[in-house]
Amino acid sequence: MKNFWKKLPKPFFTLAPMADVTDAAFRHIICKYGKPDVTWTEFVSADGLSSPGREVLKNNLIYTKAERPIVAQLFSAHPEKMREAAKLVAEMGFDGIDINMGCPDKSIEKQGAGAAMMKNMKVSGEVIQAAKDGIKDAKCNIPVSVKTRIGYNKNQINEWIPFLLSQDIEALTIHARTRKEMSLVPARWEHVKEVVEIRNKMGVKTKIIGNGDVESLEQGRKLAKETGCDGIMIGRGIFGNPWLFSEKIPTIKEKLKVLVEHTKLFEKILGKHKNFAVMKKHYKAYVNGFDGAKELRVKLMETKSASEVESIIKDFLKK
Repeated sequence: MKNFWKKLPKPFFTLAPMADVTDAAFRHIICKYGKPDVTWTEFVSADGLSSPGREVLKNNLIYTKAERPIVAQLFSAHPEKMREAAKLVAEMGFDGIDINMGCPDKSIEKQGAGAAMMKNMKVSGEVIQAAKDGIKDAKCNIPVSVKTRIGYNKNQINEWIPFLLSQDIEALTIHARTRKEMSLVPARWEHVKEVVEIRNKMGVKTKIIGNGDVESLEQGRKLAKETGCDGIMIGRGIFGNPWLFSEKIPTIKEKLKVLVEHTKLFEKILGKHKNFAVMKKHYKAYVNGFDGAKELRVKLMETKSASEVESIIKDFLKK
């Protein structure tokens, strides 16, 4: 799968990288019940991957063949660290590397990475090149892509986007808000259309992926048609709904059974590395909109293991 980007349908659908959400367990469940065209890992620190602590971080990069094509998302403001991490990731067999240039997390921005990259084009260009060099060091040939926003404090599309598109990247995901707006205002998809127009004017072949507030494939198809973008990335819409990409509407019973399956898998794959509380943000999403949901949620929030969760769900379903 040298360059999977060239073989995707239009529009294609991708899973957004979300910290402590799209981990190995959840991705496994998603790909079982409704596989996206492209899967993304959670974002991982390239600095961490090029340090002695890499073994712990590698748990964020566990994946199965069922998830292919799978893209590893990395962040760093240090070209030499990005090169080292990209080499490691390419050797792990990933189908692509994506560089996070849009995350508003303060701890990541303090390192000069994530959304802070929008303030420093020089370093951004060096980091993209370093990822490509790392892939070459691994004697691999996998594509590099970037995920970003429309600007930092204000709309910077006219400067920032042509710069990124001139870096010879295979795909560019645009979250249609600024860093300052976080997710507090509705995504403005007219800006995705602008990005597509800039790409077309420049005559480059970079795939443009729109991101922000997409809740269904139907909505995604409509937005792709309106903006001309090649792909749609879905983030929060997948919460509590692993069937999203298959467009199946699950019953309450199916939802609760998958909640148990998801919890067991989390415990099995990540139990030693992640706090069980990470699972609980999923319970809020799986358990809502039906009679007794609130009481069930309260019980699930007090659990400490998959076996406890399973027995609570079994009791509920008996009733």
